Amino acid sequence: MSKKLEGKKIAILATDGFEQVELFDPRKALEDAGATTHIVSPKDGEIKGWNHTDWGDKVKVDVKLADAQPQDYDGLLLPGGVMNPDKLRMNPDAVDFAAAFMREKKPVAAICHGPWTLVETGMVQGKKMTSYESIKTDLKNAGANWVDEEVVVDNGLVTSRKPDDIPAFNKKMIEEFSEGRHNR
Repeated sequence: MSKKLEGKKIAILATDGFEQVELFDPRKALEDAGATTHIVSPKDGEIKGWNHTDWGDKVKVDVKLADAQPQDYDGLLLPGGVMNPDKLRMNPDAVDFAAAFMREKKPVAAICHGPWTLVETGMVQGKKMTSYESIKTDLKNAGANWVDEEVVVDNGLVTSRKPDDIPAFNKKMIEEFSEGRHNR
């Protein structure tokens, strides 16, 4: 794989209950493409993944959310899992962190339930997006144009529905992150 993301620094905003495959696989794809990734979390130490129906592996937190600066990053990855984005959307600092990427028109990639955090930013109105089907009403109510597609790109905002979509999600995420800021 080419090093399309050489020199890029990507924040992965997550907390306990992230869907394991939705963090680990995209993170590996980003790093294989040359990016530096940082797990940013409201928690210190480690966060625990969710592996389909049970607790999964832990991952080390690189930067505590309170110390993370959006201007230090070129893009944002929001993995899903039900618990992870539900906790993040209730955390004003996490919502502010995600909103900064949207405001600055930096690329954002969110999969499965990950777009829940973006709903709380108030910045999805008019955006073409997809997600896990159970949160489509939340996205529609926030003004997004929800569609049932494997991967959707809207000016640097990349969304996918579920773990089966990860190969397409990773491809588009890398493409959008390599392009940098977008007009949205």
